[in-house]
Amino acid sequence: MSAPGAHASAVPGAPAPMSPHAAWLKLHRLATDRYRSGSRFAWHFARGKLGRDPVFRALLERGSIAAHARVLDIGCGQGLLASLLAACDGLAAAHQWPHKWPAAPAHTRYTGIDLMPRDIQRAQRALGTLAPPPTFICGDMCTTPFEPCDTVVVLDVLHYVDIATQDDVLARIRAALAPGGRLLLRVGDASQAWRFAASQWVDRVVTSVRGHPAPPTWGRTLDQWRTTLRSLGFTVTPLPMSQGTPFANVLLDCELAR
Repeated sequence: MSAPGAHASAVPGAPAPMSPHAAWLKLHRLATDRYRSGSRFAWHFARGKLGRDPVFRALLERGSIAAHARVLDIGCGQGLLASLLAACDGLAAAHQWPHKWPAAPAHTRYTGIDLMPRDIQRAQRALGTLAPPPTFICGDMCTTPFEPCDTVVVLDVLHYVDIATQDDVLARIRAALAPGGRLLLRVGDASQAWRFAASQWVDRVVTSVRGHPAPPTWGRTLDQWRTTLRSLGFTVTPLPMSQGTPFANVLLDCELAR
């Protein structure tokens, strides 16, 4: 994680850095406004997801994605993380990045993979004019090749495949990551029975609203996730990621040795 204060010196005549609260409000607006040119659903979904899901702001507050990183987003949906990273570029370029946050994830190179053609189409429609444009691939994470990368983000996706397939995807992620690379993996902790059940129910509802059939799911306990990831050489830091919700979500911040 980048250290707080790792910012360029103040530029004479530039706007003052923003407070974290003001910065997040601006980032939310910049990231969601790009979807206005698409469907009303895409815009409303972006506003709701970025506004209510704590993981996106947490990635910025923790400095989880480094500047210039090659980012692979597995299960990218309509590209919300790509849009947020582009908004971060804008805030950093304007010298308004909050001093209380670690350095901005500026100038990342983003690739997103998602199985659902409709989501990929929404992403391309909203973000295709960015320079340079993010790469979006409509493909199955179980078979799509993973290019070499520095950071892999997998949010609420692995539970859609069985345990053996989860292990195979994780091994392929491990092989794609550079030394010192990072996997940011959000999962449900199956040991929290009713919270885990609630998160699975809501997940099915959201999947249906997005126009997709709800597939079966496979869960693990937090200890089982840790054991699997450590066997692949990751150092694992679990971070609760259900603030303001009844869910059992945990963000596993997994790093490889350099």
